[in-house]
Amino acid sequence: MKAIIPNLWFDMFAEEAAEFYCSIFPNSKIIDRAYYTEGSPGPAGTVMSVTFQLNGQEYVGINGGPQFPFTEAVSLAVECDDQVEIDRYWEQLLAGGGTESVCGWLKDKYGFSWQVVPKTWMEYAAGDDPEKVKRAMDAMLKMVKFDIAELERAYNG
Repeated sequence: MKAIIPNLWFDMFAEEAAEFYCSIFPNSKIIDRAYYTEGSPGPAGTVMSVTFQLNGQEYVGINGGPQFPFTEAVSLAVECDDQVEIDRYWEQLLAGGGTESVCGWLKDKYGFSWQVVPKTWMEYAAGDDPEKVKRAMDAMLKMVKFDIAELERAYNG
């Protein structure tokens, strides 16, 4: 098997979204575009799909129409090294009309869900000390955007 490639169903902004995402993440690029032809479901000559990479991971964006909107049931997690990185990705992904949610989640301007999280989060969430895990979880549940210093304080008591 070559790869597992996530396909993202957009109403009509797959190319714009791919360009937006590629402008945010390093090691990212548009790979290819396919166009609707005469007699196909979309207007002839418009982008049907766009293949792109985000930080080396390949994705396909499909302009499929409004019948399958994004939900929070699927999201992409962006693991960050530090608070500066969390802040940068948070602001970039919200740019142009995104909306904040809770616990490090947001929706970008295309309605797609992202989780912007510290790499250390799973250490806190899956730690050996149940009291530390509870304190970290309680702190996280009060956050919109992750605050690494606050998580560390909560975890360490």
